[in-house]
Amino acid sequence: MHMTPVDETFDFVIAGSGGGSMCAALVLRSLGKSVLILEKTGHIGGTTARSGGVMWIPDNRFMRRDGIEDSFANASTYLESVVAGHEDQPGTTRGRRDTYLRQASHMVDFLVEQGIKLDRVPYWPDYYDDRPGGLAVGRTVVADIFDTNELGSWREKLQPGFVNMPAMLDDAMKIRTLKQSWVGRKMLLKIGLATVIAKLRRQNFVSAGAALQGRMLQAALKAGVDIRTDWPVTGFIENDGRIVGVTTAHDGKPKLIGARLGVLVNAGGFSLNQHMRDTYQPGTSAKWSQVTAGDTGEMIEEMMRHGAAIGQMEEMVGYQMMIPPGCENDMVKPPIQTVTASPHCILVDQTGVRYLNEGGSYMAYCKAMLERNKTITAVPSWAIFDQQYLDKYGLANSMASNWKRKKWIASGFMKTGANIEALAKAIGAPPDSLRTTVDRFNGFVAAGHDLDFQRGQRAYDNWLGDPYNRPSQTLGSIERGPFYALPVLPGDVGTYGGVVTDERARVLRGDGSVIDGLYATGISTASVFGRAYPGAGASVGPSFLWGYVAAHDAVAGA
Repeated sequence: MHMTPVDETFDFVIAGSGGGSMCAALVLRSLGKSVLILEKTGHIGGTTARSGGVMWIPDNRFMRRDGIEDSFANASTYLESVVAGHEDQPGTTRGRRDTYLRQASHMVDFLVEQGIKLDRVPYWPDYYDDRPGGLAVGRTVVADIFDTNELGSWREKLQPGFVNMPAMLDDAMKIRTLKQSWVGRKMLLKIGLATVIAKLRRQNFVSAGAALQGRMLQAALKAGVDIRTDWPVTGFIENDGRIVGVTTAHDGKPKLIGARLGVLVNAGGFSLNQHMRDTYQPGTSAKWSQVTAGDTGEMIEEMMRHGAAIGQMEEMVGYQMMIPPGCENDMVKPPIQTVTASPHCILVDQTGVRYLNEGGSYMAYCKAMLERNKTITAVPSWAIFDQQYLDKYGLANSMASNWKRKKWIASGFMKTGANIEALAKAIGAPPDSLRTTVDRFNGFVAAGHDLDFQRGQRAYDNWLGDPYNRPSQTLGSIERGPFYALPVLPGDVGTYGGVVTDERARVLRGDGSVIDGLYATGISTASVFGRAYPGAGASVGPSFLWGYVAAHDAVAGA
């Protein structure tokens, strides 16, 4: 057997530094194995660090602590009702779903034992909580806020997030209700005071995904994980059909690094690779994505060159958004999920017709936009709202909404009209069509029931709305002018297809055989949840879990 000479050797090598990478590394270090994480960009944390940092973990320790009943059987019933029934989804076999449900809570226990400060969000509903096994309180786990100064010289290498304040994400979301309730005003005051105190103490708190990845990075460094930035993995070293290492480069010099137990790929999806998008997701754009710079898909293509099967490549974690003037290059472009799910707002296609439930899963929302666009122009669609909405919630959840409104209207980005017919002309829709749509919706508001799309029938729909609006948290009339419209795009926070893996996180060939020594996790893989998104954290949770599973399997195999 010919062995390729290498420059260095580790027990395990990991391509990419998303959540699953450091989870796998912590498992391996706890078992006495050497680990190398190679990150091609200059920042650690991947898109996980830019995300909400939520993990969907059924029957977790925090639910049990708080007396919330859940079980494998209950979560399995829920997943079957949400995931099963779709065609051609090789990432979500029954064995993989069962492994996820049985092992995810153990993975969380392990992280807590490693010193990662986690907890559940008190109330964050499953996205299909009305299905059998669904939970209105949710199954979400998040990290506590984190002072990045604790990372020392590594602080600048942590991928920046979008909640840079000493506040948990669910608390920060309460600020948008400050015009309706003292709860929102008190939360704004609380966060503002905590921010001032943190600055006086020279603390630099982050929340959400940056907090999760900051804590994971801190633990990995403490455990002795070798982590390198600006070290892209360019290929695999293969001997007799087994992956035994990687090829990489640093400062323009090629390197070969051996891996005794295996290689894990957690290098993101292909959101920023327009060629791959055109191939697998026609009609979508890399410009509409919220992912980090490393999400370019070449590691999926490299695994394919070694025989890996792919699946669910048409899927993405859609996230409805807009791109106002001057925001084209922003790290995070304004999301619009809570805008159209709030009272006094609906979404219509370019003929002025409403075609979906504006609440619910962002993945389902964007899939509906793209499906509608096949027959009726719906990209972009239009968020239609009135002055009632603007008075209550401002523009894009911003306290500078009046200034933004004037700027966006002047630029032509935001449309306005004194009445519905005038607004229809501004967006190029038939006036009678938009008038019929708005009148029909207002009738549903008056009756307290959305007969067309059942908006407000799920706890999650209502959670996205306004808890202080009565009688409905998500339904509100559109009747007080002037009226407004904003263009909505089917953006994403990551793709959802990739290489096919088994219940041990091993990469599979098209014939179902295993590529020995090669593991994958995160959105480099076809999701365990197939073509659906069961709840908040349905990307980050699996990234962590399959990293955890891969590490244990590699050691057990040795």
